[in-house]
Amino acid sequence: MPRHAQRRTAPLALAALVGLALAGCADTAPTEMRSTGTHSTGTHSTAAGEPISVSATDTGCELSATTAPAGTVTFRITNTGTKANEFYVYAEGDQVVSEAEDIAPGAERELKVEITEPGTFETACKPGMVGDGIRGAFTVTGTAQPGSADAKVAAAIADYRTFVAEQSDLLLVGTAQFVAAVKAEDVAKAKKLYPTARLPWETIEPVAEGFGDLDPRIDGREDVVADGMKFTGFHRLEKDLWVDGLQSDSAAIADQLLADVKEIVAKAKDVEPTALDIANGAKELLDEVATGKITGEEERYSHTDLWDFHGNLKGSQSALETLRPVITERDPELQQALEARFRELATLLESHRAGGAFKSYTDLSQADLKALAVSLDALAEEVAKTPGVVESP
Repeated sequence: MPRHAQRRTAPLALAALVGLALAGCADTAPTEMRSTGTHSTGTHSTAAGEPISVSATDTGCELSATTAPAGTVTFRITNTGTKANEFYVYAEGDQVVSEAEDIAPGAERELKVEITEPGTFETACKPGMVGDGIRGAFTVTGTAQPGSADAKVAAAIADYRTFVAEQSDLLLVGTAQFVAAVKAEDVAKAKKLYPTARLPWETIEPVAEGFGDLDPRIDGREDVVADGMKFTGFHRLEKDLWVDGLQSDSAAIADQLLADVKEIVAKAKDVEPTALDIANGAKELLDEVATGKITGEEERYSHTDLWDFHGNLKGSQSALETLRPVITERDPELQQALEARFRELATLLESHRAGGAFKSYTDLSQADLKALAVSLDALAEEVAKTPGVVESP
C-alpha cells in the first residue's frame, strides 16, 4: 500500500465498479487544488494516440492537453522538481484509475491507461509522494471498443481472473487462522501466521487496494490517523503483537479485519481487467516494493518486509505470466529479458531465507539492500515496457 495510506481505487477494481478500463485528463477548469501548488493545463484536445506531456515539479503539475478521446491515453511524465513525485488519474469519489509512483527527480515515466466511455476525471501530481496532490480536471470524450479481440489476450485475462480468485481464497483462509490465534491470545502462533496470512494480499495488491476505505482499514499503517481514520487491520494487530502487547480491543480489531477481508474477497472476484490493467498492475507491484518493502517502512514493527517483497514479486510475475503468449508473440526479446530479470531477483531474494522463513529486515546489511535495489530497478525497467506491448492495436 502506498506509504501515504490514501483512499484509492486501483485500475482493476475500477473496471469492475464503473465499467471503465482506465482514464485520462479533462478540458474543464481545474477543480479545487488540494495541495499547495498550481495545476496548469493546455487549451486543446489531444488526438487519438497522441501522448500527453506532464511536467511535474515541486509546486506544479502541467499537462499539454486537457481532453482526450476514449481508448488508450498515454501520459509522458517528467519530474523536473527536486522531490520524488507521483502521478495519478482519479475517477469520481477519489477512485484511483491508474498511477505512476516513485518518479525520481529528473526521471521520465510513461503511463498508458485505457477508457472506453466518456467522462470527467482528475489528474494529480504528488510532490514528495504525500498528500492529496496538485489536482486538475480532465475529460475523455466519445467511446471505444474495450480491450482486444485477440484470443491470446482473452485467455490471459481469464487466467488472471483465476489467479486473483485463488489468491483471494488463500487470503481469506490465512486471515481467518491469524484472527483465531489473536482472539485465542496465542501471541507466538499469531506472530508466525502474520506474514503468511498477508502474502496473498501482497500478490493481488493492485486489485485488493481497489475498494475505497477497505484498503486503509485492512492494510493502513499508523499514518492513517493523520488522515482522520482509525488505525485498524493487519498493521494495528502487528503493533499489538510486536510492540504494545494485545489490547482490550485487539479481538474486536481482529473480527473487523476478517469481516473486511471477506468483503474485499467477494469484490475482487468480480473484477474485469483488461490486458493493459494487468500489465500496469505488474509494474505497480514493483513500485510497492521500491517504496515500502525494500525500505523497511511497511512492516515497521515486525520487520517481516521480505515476506511482503516476496508476495509483490510473485504477484507481478504471475500477472505477466498470464500475458506471456501475448508478449512472446509481439516482443519475444522482452519476454526473454523479463524471465531473466525475474529469475535474478527471485534468486537473490531467496538467498535471504533461513530455515524456510525469510530473515528479519533488520538482519540485512546495506550491501544486501543495495543488491536487491539494483536488481529490482533492472526488473522494473523491463516490466515498464509491457503496457506498450500489450496495448490494444
